[in-house]
Amino acid sequence: MKFVISREALIKPLQLVAGVVERRQTLPVLSNILLVAEDHKLSMTGTDLEVELVGCVMLDEPAEPGSITVPARKLMDICKSLSDDAQIEMTLTGQKMIIKSGRSRFTLSTLPAVEFPNVEDSPQTFDLTLSQGQLRYLIEQTGFSMAQQDVRYYLNGMLLEIADGSLRTVATDGHRLATSVASVETDQQTAQQIIVPRKGILELARLLQHGDEPLKLVVGANHIRAHVGDFIFTSKLVDGKFPDYQRVIPRNGDKYVLGDRQALRKVFSRIAILSNEKYRGVRLTLTSGFLQVMANNPEQEEAEETIAIDYEGDSLEIGFNVNYLLDALSILNSDVVRFTLSDSNSSALIEGYDEEGNLYVVMPMRM
Repeated sequence: MKFVISREALIKPLQLVAGVVERRQTLPVLSNILLVAEDHKLSMTGTDLEVELVGCVMLDEPAEPGSITVPARKLMDICKSLSDDAQIEMTLTGQKMIIKSGRSRFTLSTLPAVEFPNVEDSPQTFDLTLSQGQLRYLIEQTGFSMAQQDVRYYLNGMLLEIADGSLRTVATDGHRLATSVASVETDQQTAQQIIVPRKGILELARLLQHGDEPLKLVVGANHIRAHVGDFIFTSKLVDGKFPDYQRVIPRNGDKYVLGDRQALRKVFSRIAILSNEKYRGVRLTLTSGFLQVMANNPEQEEAEETIAIDYEGDSLEIGFNVNYLLDALSILNSDVVRFTLSDSNSSALIEGYDEEGNLYVVMPMRM
């Protein structure tokens, strides 16, 4: 096995593929990436047994064919350390990969390609087509609400719901919920729900561009696959049932608050400085035409600010984690934001005033 490739052609796909590889592995081969050279093509594969990413690069000169696995981090660090215009020659000699570039020479240990696992396929159940930009937007609008290492493992990911020609993404960590929806083309007639694990969502988002390039998602019984440019992304699905998110969305709110999104963001950011570092609570007090935001912390420090808003109704006092409010305000696109509330013990519904399809629910805090 031998091939020559420019650093420029290798570095980006190598970084993406190596990003899937976990630093700490139970199996030594999972710290490696699989290199397969044939004709004018080099393919690289990284996996952690949950997510797999295959990247393909075209070679200027035909390669001596072969396949081997090499340490992902070391190969990436070597390539990053070389000059931008470097040509890299890689030759498999016995059980060692010799890497030459200019006057530099590196020898990497290898493991046989036959030891490298692949994510097992399951029969295809349906597929759907949308643009890369659409899917990236849906993930950006909701991904921040995914749980991390929650014992309720089905929350450590994102729900994709396909129904009536649309794709809805839903994420929740039990304290807040985010949902967004877009139209898609699909042959699926009945409503379907799948849960993609958190890491799968984050790796897929890294691949997606903002443009209108079509993207086909193929869903199997226990995996999802996407062909994105020169990459093939595969992720196992979470085997579990996502909570009924429709029941979480408050429907009976009778207090409507309209405010300037950026102005509210700035107020919340300022008051958050003196909130409790652990609980991040702020108290909101609504009166006709005004919102007072207050915070304090165990060091007996306090902050408060009043901002003019569009509100006519009974006064209301309610507490929230300020980070959750800031996350929602940061991701909305409208200049004007609407809060729908009912009482101090009920969740708030946050929407952009002229923005359809994006909803955010934040549970209150006891202050």
